[in-house]
Amino acid sequence: MTIQRRITRKVKVGSVFIGGDSPIVVQTMAATKTRDVEATAATIAKLSNYGAGIVRVACDTSLEAEALAEIRKRVDANLSVDLQENFRLAEKVAPYVDKIRYNPGHLHQLEPSLSWEKKVEYLVGVAREFDCALRVGINSGSLDPDKLRNYREKLEHNDVDPSSGGNDASFFDPPLRSALEHVECLDSLGFDRYVVSIKDSDPETVLFLNRRFATLKPLVPLHLGVTEAGAPPRGILKTRTALEPLLSEGIGETLRVSLTVVADQKEQEVAAGKLILDNVSKGIVASVDELKKNALNIVSCPGCSRTQSKRFVDLAHKIDEATQFARESPFTIAVMGCRVNGPGESDDADIGLWCGGDRVNLKNSGELLGAFSYDEVVEKVVELLKEKISRLKK
Repeated sequence: MTIQRRITRKVKVGSVFIGGDSPIVVQTMAATKTRDVEATAATIAKLSNYGAGIVRVACDTSLEAEALAEIRKRVDANLSVDLQENFRLAEKVAPYVDKIRYNPGHLHQLEPSLSWEKKVEYLVGVAREFDCALRVGINSGSLDPDKLRNYREKLEHNDVDPSSGGNDASFFDPPLRSALEHVECLDSLGFDRYVVSIKDSDPETVLFLNRRFATLKPLVPLHLGVTEAGAPPRGILKTRTALEPLLSEGIGETLRVSLTVVADQKEQEVAAGKLILDNVSKGIVASVDELKKNALNIVSCPGCSRTQSKRFVDLAHKIDEATQFARESPFTIAVMGCRVNGPGESDDADIGLWCGGDRVNLKNSGELLGAFSYDEVVEKVVELLKEKISRLKK
């Protein structure tokens, strides 16, 4: 059985194409420090040889941009760069990569007096000059605060029904609204060499958002993923329950499985991506019902060069193991490794951990309880979880 595909625009990224009649591309991301040229170059080569069609690296500073130039000399792979707060770095990294991923939720942070439309126009100019593709990378954990504020005000006044799924979806749902606005902006600039991703840590939300976007913008290639899926095997199952149904419906031209694993085990993401494609080709499609057997939801990011401590991955696994006694409890625990989605995900969770270099910020339903050492925070989480379960039973 072959995967039945919709036909979108075809976007060139280095030696591969995303969309059209091209094979679905499996991606991953390096988790080594970008400034460590030798380690990052070796990781990229390893992942590319393992079958990653595109490998992404994070770049936040001029020093990392200089390192990326050296990395490019050492590897023959299709490279994507991940920009967050500093969109101006695009011109420094574009000569060395094949695709630039920007996050609409972070465009407001640098040069706030400049409109986001002007910032996108700048990114398009850079992409054209250096022959790069763009990815509009929307993540529910780091949305534009103005859109969130407007949405919450509308909800408070009962002006929108987020469960309706109607034609007003582009207005009431901030991630979808953001995606559609950026598509309209890019199209107005006459630039069509882009893909879009709309990710969330909840598989059902990923299903809804991507189905709606595919209906509204059928020609735009979609990059699929469940963000902060967590450690395997749960993180693989969580991703399968979103991506396999979408792919079986013909939605999705490239994908990444975001797993909480150490830097030298990122090939597990590639293997999981291949598994998903193989499953769909065989007619195997995971159901969200499989996830609901365990009500406890562990959200943890995959780690990247922004992760401040190597202990983060080990902590995520320890939290997963230590909380299995509560697997039937309807709570969410978020274990986040950096500033990008850390604040949003840890604020939204029942128990949130935002990991720094040597301390972990612990939050109870968004309220900061304090900063604890990596050694003591697991016990604090277990105590807090037991308190929540006790209150739930009363």
